Amino acid sequence: MELKDLFTGGVPEGPIKERLASVGFLAKVAGVALALFLLTYFLFFWTMELVIHNRKEVIVPDISGKSAANALQLLSDSNLAMKIGGYEFNDSVPIGTVLRQVPSPGAAVRESKVIKVVFSQGGESVFIPTLIGLPLRNAELLLRQRSLLLGEVVEAYSLKAEKGIVLSQDPRPDSSVSKNTMVQAVVSAGDPPVGIILMPDFRQKKTEDAYQWSTQTKMRFKTVEDRSSLFPSGTVIDQAPAPDTVVYPTSRIVLTVSARKGRGAEASGEFQVHYEVSQSGSQRNIRIVALSHSGEREIFNGLRDPGSKIDLSVPLAGAEKIRIFVNGILVEERPVK
Repeated sequence: MELKDLFTGGVPEGPIKERLASVGFLAKVAGVALALFLLTYFLFFWTMELVIHNRKEVIVPDISGKSAANALQLLSDSNLAMKIGGYEFNDSVPIGTVLRQVPSPGAAVRESKVIKVVFSQGGESVFIPTLIGLPLRNAELLLRQRSLLLGEVVEAYSLKAEKGIVLSQDPRPDSSVSKNTMVQAVVSAGDPPVGIILMPDFRQKKTEDAYQWSTQTKMRFKTVEDRSSLFPSGTVIDQAPAPDTVVYPTSRIVLTVSARKGRGAEASGEFQVHYEVSQSGSQRNIRIVALSHSGEREIFNGLRDPGSKIDLSVPLAGAEKIRIFVNGILVEERPVK
């Protein structure tokens, strides 16, 4: 055997060169892949860092002692998110109330920061649930789940709710009370008999509807204009007495009507609010509010049947966000744009 065969293992020189060339090629490919990986890695983190630092800095609000719904609203107002970090028993804090939060109140964080929240599993105090819009049987079951009792039930005629639906309650929703507290309820007895006239719900309707009702019932009413209203001119935005109140020819009826100027010029600058009530279940209390830098303003509040639709127009300059509540629970938030 020749000396070179000791290094080549007896393999011809040609295949060795081919192997070496192949290994060199693979090394180059691996190098390029590694370089691309490192470049992508650093670009990703550089981009994320840029995005994070471009977010505005906000102060974490104090949500301790707040219910889940109220805590979520406060955090949402600051463009922060909420994550449930656990539950703990606490005799002095009502069930469903925020015990602790991380980061702590007053901390400066970037928008979209997730706030970790620990909720109380309760002790001797509980929150009153929203019963309005529920059938009486469902309301009673909900009270039992919260260790509460159904107290006196009074019936009242109603134009807006079918028979058996809860119209009002005492104590009010979200009140903190002791376990086994009795909750009184007013329940719909359905349409009134002949001879009894109930005040309709004219809110978010045109004044023409009120005039037509006045002609049919011989009832008189007075109108008051509101030039700061969010609604188109001629829309009823408030009323007294409240819907379903028994009225007489001598009753003082006042309708507050929108008198916003320039509706024709602003028509293209209106935000359309459309909401469809779920097809299942019973009537629900729908509440819609508009939020702006000047505060919160209610633009709709009423009972609606399953499958019904709500359509409203809000001027783009009159609100920044729209919040929709169903039976007192925040179900949706939309930006006005």
